[in-house]
Amino acid sequence: MPKNIVPNIIESGKIVLASGNSGKLREVQAVLDQQRFTLIKQSEFDVPDVPETGSTFVENAIIKARHAAQLTGLPTLADDSGIEVDALQGAPGVYSARYAGEHGADDANNTKLLNEMKNVAEEQRTARFQCVIVYMRHAEDPMPLICEGSWEGIILHDLTGPNGFGYDPLFFVPTHGCSSAELDPAEKNRISHRALALQKLISKLQ
Repeated sequence: MPKNIVPNIIESGKIVLASGNSGKLREVQAVLDQQRFTLIKQSEFDVPDVPETGSTFVENAIIKARHAAQLTGLPTLADDSGIEVDALQGAPGVYSARYAGEHGADDANNTKLLNEMKNVAEEQRTARFQCVIVYMRHAEDPMPLICEGSWEGIILHDLTGPNGFGYDPLFFVPTHGCSSAELDPAEKNRISHRALALQKLISKLQ
């Protein structure tokens, strides 16, 4: 599709989500369902995941958004997120999804984080989830929209709660007195790092 006729999001309402993470898909869709945008998974266009070679959340989100835009000819939305643990100097950070080696291995990642934190005192277990959302009108968009959200918490000593994905069972939310995995999904989609970033993006798009 020629660049000069790439559909505008306000006109078409269609956005390709540049992610293969089922947990992210659910959360992004839950927020955007309340808007007039139609979210289309990149898998529906047979778009494969692209290597996340950036050194920051912003770089990785742009890489994913541009890749999907190039292959679909549609506006794209990409999320890059992770958890930063203060006692580990910000690790796992951008390597959160592959902290234990294999991408998306939640159980192994949580086990490694617990092992790294086993001798860390309670007052030093502070952490935060970070999320960067990038929206690109087309693959050559010179001014992509970039929105971020941050969610403060504490690393628990054990996995707690059945909901969510990733590090949610280890992330204690002080404002709610429970882990992220114990939150009702609707409440998580109101207060999480991803929800905050998406809310900023929706405001800008409108």
